[in-house]
Amino acid sequence: MHIPPSLKHKKFFYLWLGQLISVTGTQMQLWALFWHINHLNENPMALGGIGVARILPVIIFSLIGGALADSMDRRKVMFVTQSIAALLAVTLGLLTQFGQITIWYIYLITALQAVVVAFDGPSRQALIPNLLPKKDLPNAFSMTFTAFEAGAVLGPALSGIIIASFGQEAVYYFNAISFVAVLIALVMIGDVPQSIAATSSGVSWKAIKDGIHFIFSKPIIFSTMMVDFVATFFASASTLMPIIAKEVLNVGVVEYGYLSAASAVGAVLVAVILSQVKEIRRQGMVFAAAVVVFGIATIVFGMTKSIVVAWLAIAVTGGADGVSTIVRNTIRQLQTPDHVRGRMTSVNQIFFMGGPQLGEIEAGAVAQFFGAPFAVVTGGIGCIVGTILILWKWPQLRTYNGDEPMLAGATAD
Repeated sequence: MHIPPSLKHKKFFYLWLGQLISVTGTQMQLWALFWHINHLNENPMALGGIGVARILPVIIFSLIGGALADSMDRRKVMFVTQSIAALLAVTLGLLTQFGQITIWYIYLITALQAVVVAFDGPSRQALIPNLLPKKDLPNAFSMTFTAFEAGAVLGPALSGIIIASFGQEAVYYFNAISFVAVLIALVMIGDVPQSIAATSSGVSWKAIKDGIHFIFSKPIIFSTMMVDFVATFFASASTLMPIIAKEVLNVGVVEYGYLSAASAVGAVLVAVILSQVKEIRRQGMVFAAAVVVFGIATIVFGMTKSIVVAWLAIAVTGGADGVSTIVRNTIRQLQTPDHVRGRMTSVNQIFFMGGPQLGEIEAGAVAQFFGAPFAVVTGGIGCIVGTILILWKWPQLRTYNGDEPMLAGATAD
């Protein structure tokens, strides 16, 4: 194995390392919240409610966040958002520690954190191409995904252990500390030049409309967003995992943490493999096939009563999602000029976050009436059917191969 070329660029490496630490804390908190809510209220709709809190602010504020990322110093925007996120995590920990926490406080703080994400996400994603040469961008996207999924492996597993050992509030404090890693990275990165065109439109309704028009004028970009939304809307099994763990698999909080980490384990393995692959051909078919595999594995998870099979099925969903994420993100970023990259990312953020968050509501409602296993299985079926319909509607996606093979790994040149 060789060192990925993107990590040879110091500024990108600082951001990558900071994100790895921060995502671990964020994933710890996310899975702890699911467990916390299920402890406070065992109604499946209570778990679905957190999806509303996580997506509505993103829908409302992401487009503004995208315009901001194209008109201001992206590094400074991130510094503010990361600082606020740390304070919100501390607040959640204090309320829990002193026995004042309620499900409504969890919803409120989760919604405020989603506002932060709406502004942070576009700046963070748009900042990456400013940190290294274009030839190393595909590998940078692959390594960024690896960092996020590595954090997602550690986060859920550590979350269960920490809750069992130190209490629920400890997870929230760990998350607050993890944001400091990104703040340090942003200081070490220093000034980052942005395209002059990126600051010309300002934060305005016209700038937002221009970004939306760009998305709709690119069928390949828009169709990948649609597949992302439909697949995760139907096959979002994560919100029902506490119920599956307790009522179907008959396991406790520690095993729940391991099960929650399975998706990220599969994703990391795939990301490491892809980081060593020279190129990916027929990207459209690779992307579509990965999403179909995601749906099939979701069906298996919903049907099994074995913790081993369930873990393997979730790991496969993570690996399939890893392939689709790396391919689609690389396609979008390489086809988007710097002056509109923040706005493209903000629209994409609504799609890729909206799918699973709204899917949590759908899954909770179906589980309420028909049970969690039925909700998961039908969700996997919906994922497959939806993907096939989108491929029929936009055949360009099915046949897409780019102007040349997509560089995926360390030998990007």
